[in-house]
Amino acid sequence: MHIALYKPDIPQNTAAIIRLGACLNLKIHIIEPCGFNLHDSRFKRVVMDYMGMSRIFRYEDYDDFIKKNKDKRIVLMTTKAKKHYHKFKFKKNDMMLFGRESAGVPEILHKTIKNRIKVPMNKKTRSLNVAMSVAIISAEALRQNNLLK
Repeated sequence: MHIALYKPDIPQNTAAIIRLGACLNLKIHIIEPCGFNLHDSRFKRVVMDYMGMSRIFRYEDYDDFIKKNKDKRIVLMTTKAKKHYHKFKFKKNDMMLFGRESAGVPEILHKTIKNRIKVPMNKKTRSLNVAMSVAIISAEALRQNNLLK
């Protein structure tokens, strides 16, 4: 399974997602530019030695990402979706796209990506931490496809 991060801007979140990827055998795709340097001390503190155990792919921009992943179904995680993640049928090769912590993804992506899902939340709250969302969605996608070991 694949996790794509759209221009992530918080190093600790990206590092936690890379660690999760190593632990759950997920491929991590980072769409540049990031809002930090991958040599950032905050990033290194959280990622520890999991960087070498992870499968990470980096892309110059969204167009490069799309060009190199034409064979995958993109599923956008967004608080603006109507469909809940647990009612969505994940496929083994899905590319689960998570937006930037500070701004999500551009409106054009909301309009062009067919599959959009969300984690249901308390109406008084705005959003979950992106690393938490990745963990929740990944666990369900792996469970549905019998990939948890």
